[in-house]
Amino acid sequence: MTSRARTRPVGTVTRGTTNPNRLRRMDRWIAAVHGAELRRAGDPVAVDLGYGAAPWTAVELLARLRTVAPRVRVVGVEIEPARVAAAKPYEREGLVFRHGGFEIPVAQRPVLVRAANVLRQYDEGEVAEVWARIRARLAPGGLLVEGTCDEVGRRHVWVALGVEGARTVTFATRLGSLERPSDLAERLPKALIHRNVPGEPVHAFLRDFDRAWAAAAPYASYGARQRWMRAVRELRTDWPVVDGPARWRQGEVTVAWEALAPRGR
Repeated sequence: MTSRARTRPVGTVTRGTTNPNRLRRMDRWIAAVHGAELRRAGDPVAVDLGYGAAPWTAVELLARLRTVAPRVRVVGVEIEPARVAAAKPYEREGLVFRHGGFEIPVAQRPVLVRAANVLRQYDEGEVAEVWARIRARLAPGGLLVEGTCDEVGRRHVWVALGVEGARTVTFATRLGSLERPSDLAERLPKALIHRNVPGEPVHAFLRDFDRAWAAAAPYASYGARQRWMRAVRELRTDWPVVDGPARWRQGEVTVAWEALAPRGR
């Protein structure tokens, strides 16, 4: 095997679609639930994997994480060399851009890898291998956050994984734009999107969420936030919701991965 073959980035080029503030909901959640781990790390490194045709998401990730972990550094990683070259002028203290893929070409193990809208073009059968490859690069206590959102970041679903495997699934939305919770189905990550069919847990979850949302209709007079919170309270009777009202108020709900994992895994 040649040296070039050993260092070739792992993965394929994505469409590269990106917009400012597209990942704000994911970033906000990461800062809230993983900020303590970032602060505890001696030299915390976070990776924005597959940031796309423009560097906005990496720039924003640095700013948002530094509100909770002032020493954090961000490395934007892209498999398309031209995108890396275009991002170089945006480098600053704490922010650099590197050519690479799922091998995560950074010198030290990152405390965080965020991979948003990266796996949509892959086959479902490839997801577990990609997850395992990235998890193997994490620092002890590190977190991989992988998911999908719409073009302007109003609807987002992501999976959080530690070195041991998948932990949780988070659904996040701009509540004013939501007709029913199952609207989020189109943003399920690749590991789940093809499992939204009868007999699969994620389908049952979204069905029950819609029912709880309908039952909470009287709370709509107090606003979409109150209706969402009431629906989540009802939902947790039958589903392992792992967060609380502080996150629900943000238009989020997080459920244990085991409850939504595809059948046969």
